Amino acid sequence: MPSTQLETPQLATDLRDLAQDIVRRATKAGATAAECVVREGDEFCTLVRLGQVETLKESGSKSIGVRVFFGQRAASTYSSDFSQEGLDRMLKSALELAKITSEDPFAGIPDASQLGQLEGDLDLYHEDVYSLPGPDRIDYARRAEKAALDFDPRIKNSEGGSFDAATGHKVLANSQGFVGEYKRSYCSVAAVPIAQTEDGAMQRDYWFSVARTLKKLDPPEQVGRIAAERTLRRLGARKVKTAHVPVVYDPMVATSILEHIFEGVNGDSVYRGASFLAGKLGQKIAGENVTIIDDGTMPGGFGTSPFDGEGIPTRRTLVVEKGVLSSYLLNTYTAKKLGLKTTANASRGLAGTPGIGPGNYFLQPGPRTPKQLIGDIKEGLYVTEFLGHGANLVTGDYSRGASGMWISGGELAYPVEEITVAGNLKEMFFNISEIANDLEFRGSVASPTLRIDGLTVGGE
Repeated sequence: MPSTQLETPQLATDLRDLAQDIVRRATKAGATAAECVVREGDEFCTLVRLGQVETLKESGSKSIGVRVFFGQRAASTYSSDFSQEGLDRMLKSALELAKITSEDPFAGIPDASQLGQLEGDLDLYHEDVYSLPGPDRIDYARRAEKAALDFDPRIKNSEGGSFDAATGHKVLANSQGFVGEYKRSYCSVAAVPIAQTEDGAMQRDYWFSVARTLKKLDPPEQVGRIAAERTLRRLGARKVKTAHVPVVYDPMVATSILEHIFEGVNGDSVYRGASFLAGKLGQKIAGENVTIIDDGTMPGGFGTSPFDGEGIPTRRTLVVEKGVLSSYLLNTYTAKKLGLKTTANASRGLAGTPGIGPGNYFLQPGPRTPKQLIGDIKEGLYVTEFLGHGANLVTGDYSRGASGMWISGGELAYPVEEITVAGNLKEMFFNISEIANDLEFRGSVASPTLRIDGLTVGGE
């Protein structure tokens, strides 16, 4: 076996050169393949509570990871020490470890023919997220909280208003000649007010806005007002009798249904047989109205990037088309295991083998408004919050603690809490009877309001 004697490197001038240099040194030391990820970023976050700054954090970070292969043996290491000694140590450990790990016939990096990246500006980075002076950033948080506190005398307290901003820069290089990089930016403002009734009963809720650029962030006053409205509507919550009624999922909780499907189509769960959707490709798994798309190419999207965690250009994948399971979501490793092709959904940290993550993963909206959808329901439940995790991805059994609003006569009538929503995922996807038109991305996974029939709402 070749020795792991490292050559003396020239000092790399930037992150791109550095990543390529680490890959070159790894192959020169005998590795049959190698890849390197370098990341750097800045982060600012502040929390203001009752007008006073409670936390303020500003940080910068830089880290590097390398994965090397000797045939079908692989190992990875990472470091935040960019000194020459630190980089040498990182690379030497990876090379030594790779020789003693066990072989995996599916290990490797993608073929050169698969590699590449999307061209053009994907609208992921805006410098303005860091353009505000510190006091103005704190003011964003303060204004959001103040708007909530001033909205109604029943808002007595607060868990705070916050403002966050972050930028990141990622570089990936591998021994197939691929090198790619991109930058991302992010900012958010949020408020978490607490309301109290005369008899001392308290409720809390929240609202937030998130964007790639300050220009697209909702005004803090609007965020505070919506947070207050959402909190006040929970006051006086009661229990309800156990019933079989239609359940309407608010968009903030409807994403959980999509996440269960994501777990089910994740190539990792599929090849391990830990998914209720294993072996279901080409079969009907939901109603005709259900179309789910994963699209890593949408300009400005929170799940957008020019290439995935392995250097394969991101793409648009129809996961479920009119109720039929069209595709699993895969990286190179799980694709090989299943005898399929990658869907460019590799996601990765600095070390370890790539996992599987969503691009912009969403449920296609329907034609009607949430109000129209609720208007058809005589008696039902509108869920605004779930507690805990209660879905078994092998059997599909589903039971979750919930709170929200009771629907009566097509209107949101009164708040309810301490209830459970139960069913089975295999049936639930067929019982999505209507999907509203209010799709909005607040992260990489998004769903409109949706109605599911045939569930048991457990109460008294």
